[in-house]
Amino acid sequence: MGVSVPPCLGQLDIRKTVVGLAMGAGAIYLLYKAIRAGIKCQPPLCSNSPICIARLAIERERHGRDSGELRRLLNSLECKQDEYAKSMILHSITRCVYLLEAEASACSTDDIVLVGSMLDDKDNSVKIQALNTLKAFSGIRKFRLKIQEHSIKVLELISTIWDSELHVAGLRLLNNLPLPDFVHPQLRRVMPALMEILQSDYILAQVQAARLLSYLAQKNDLLYDLLNCQVHSNFLNLFQSTQPGGLLFEVLVFAERLSEGQNSPHYRAVKWHYNEQSLHEALFGDESRLADRLLTLVIHPEEEVQIQACKVIVSLQCPQDVGVRPSSCQPSHSYFNNGE
Repeated sequence: MGVSVPPCLGQLDIRKTVVGLAMGAGAIYLLYKAIRAGIKCQPPLCSNSPICIARLAIERERHGRDSGELRRLLNSLECKQDEYAKSMILHSITRCVYLLEAEASACSTDDIVLVGSMLDDKDNSVKIQALNTLKAFSGIRKFRLKIQEHSIKVLELISTIWDSELHVAGLRLLNNLPLPDFVHPQLRRVMPALMEILQSDYILAQVQAARLLSYLAQKNDLLYDLLNCQVHSNFLNLFQSTQPGGLLFEVLVFAERLSEGQNSPHYRAVKWHYNEQSLHEALFGDESRLADRLLTLVIHPEEEVQIQACKVIVSLQCPQDVGVRPSSCQPSHSYFNNGE
């Protein structure tokens, strides 16, 4: 026999079901609204967060509109700020210059002067951020001449303050600029400091120092001062195969530039004298063990190191006399005699 359900109970079950469905739908709708609101949520324009800056870069520049963020930051830099605030503002300006290309190009040389004035701040962190900001602006051609005017100040900073992060920031800036001739006297004065940075134990700074020194090695008026610069007795440790590949490559390029320079007819026309602890004696002197280091680097795991080591060997073997063919190269030193 079937069990009959009173009409009132049946209606009650139906109502419960309807209410439950309504509550479930309501919860889903509220969850949907919360997710949608989260997706649409944007930080305020005054935020200095990377997300804010990135969103400005994508949205504003895509639609051809000026976000005003870079100008606002530059204006705030003119106001009296504590060291921490100045450092953070400069950091944000650097991001804006890289991300907001149109706004960065619209800046003026007065803005470069303002950023450059931060190099005189007493706080090293402010100096470092100012160097990074100038490096960012140096990617815009019209600002390079103005930034070059700060070259001597930058050289002074990296030669008088022993701070690895400052060295990296300053050297990166200098390596991104064509250095004018009027800077050469200051470059000559800071060579000992650059050599110390190269022989330090901070890889990023060493790499940047090697790049700048390679540039100096190509300047005839600086070559002798560079070769006669004093180095540590263990200088050739820079050429050990255990060094990072990036650093090895840069010091090998440096050695090649020096070898090419000292073997040029112009340089060989003069009889030069070097002190016993000089860079020249460490690399090219009679007691140098550079050849041993080069031969181990020829079988280095990284191909670019192998190739560069071979280039140094060739430059040592072949003085750059006009008209001399590679096939007629004779050893310019006893390094690779006896078939080595």
